[in-house]
Amino acid sequence: MDEKKAARLQKLETEAAALMGKIRAEDDIEKKKQLIAKRERIQSQANSIKNNRRISREAKRDLVAYSFIAPNFIGFAVFTLIPILFAFVLAFMNWDGSNAPSFAGLSNFARLPQDTFFVAALKNTLIYVVGTVPLTMIASLALAIVLNQKIRAKGFFRTVAFFPYVASLVAITAVWSMIFHPSKGPVNYLLLTVFGVDQKNLPQWFSGGLVLLTLILFSVWKYMGYYMVIYLAGLQGISGELYEAGSLDGANTWQKFLYITWPQLRSTTFFVVVMLTINCFKVYDIAVMLAGGGDGKLSTSATVLVYYIYQNAFNYWDLGYSSAIAMVLFLMVLVITLIQFRYEKKISE
Repeated sequence: MDEKKAARLQKLETEAAALMGKIRAEDDIEKKKQLIAKRERIQSQANSIKNNRRISREAKRDLVAYSFIAPNFIGFAVFTLIPILFAFVLAFMNWDGSNAPSFAGLSNFARLPQDTFFVAALKNTLIYVVGTVPLTMIASLALAIVLNQKIRAKGFFRTVAFFPYVASLVAITAVWSMIFHPSKGPVNYLLLTVFGVDQKNLPQWFSGGLVLLTLILFSVWKYMGYYMVIYLAGLQGISGELYEAGSLDGANTWQKFLYITWPQLRSTTFFVVVMLTINCFKVYDIAVMLAGGGDGKLSTSATVLVYYIYQNAFNYWDLGYSSAIAMVLFLMVLVITLIQFRYEKKISE
């Protein structure tokens, strides 16, 4: 062992001995644990020097752990983290994808309030979120409560309710397009023949003011099965003794739901609302498939933010402006999610 290593070993052993004295004299359990952990690290370094090991056992253990994490983290960094950071930078630039980017400052953000298409897309997205989130939550909770009872063919009905979520989006949007077709669909046919609605007054489900209603109803139908499963898991975690106690106290069905089921499902509901809100703000494929027609282009009444981001980026090649819109969407989702987390924390306290 050379002099440098010997001096280093002597220093570590001295520190370890001093720490042992502090550990024996310390009465606070938490501080004693910290001192013990520190002494173990110093002893590990000293043992590495004694055994002439370049890397300690703890370091080798850490390297093995990081080697398992590394592939996933590299993929996340390359395909998610770096593009997000690049989008943040690009929001303050002008770039068409071919020429050199130039600094634009806040001009991309200053364009937003004057852009009627952006305002329309923002308005449509907010209406879609406000309409879809509560309706989906109510429908999925109602389904979960019904299908959590002792009924015949319960598994079959659960499968049927969950099927729209796993079914091909192309297939089910094609079915909905046929069902709500303005002239050939069975819905308008019933309105015409049964309810006596005049031909010229039949609703145009995929255009005008009704298109957002159609998108909301379709989304509720598609996603309620998934969130039903989440609510079923929450319901099955509620102790039956609580309901028995409620029955003994004379509580009816509504009172049991209000004072037992709903409070017990608070954390589940919080998760459902957060995930639903984020997913609704990201809506794109449903809007394009249902209201895009043959060319996939959305009218002003059906345009949503993600579609407008795509349109500016890959149709107009205004990548800086599309990144600015993406940052607005990101900040909206972030603020709403933080408010939801703060509200949940306040209730829990």
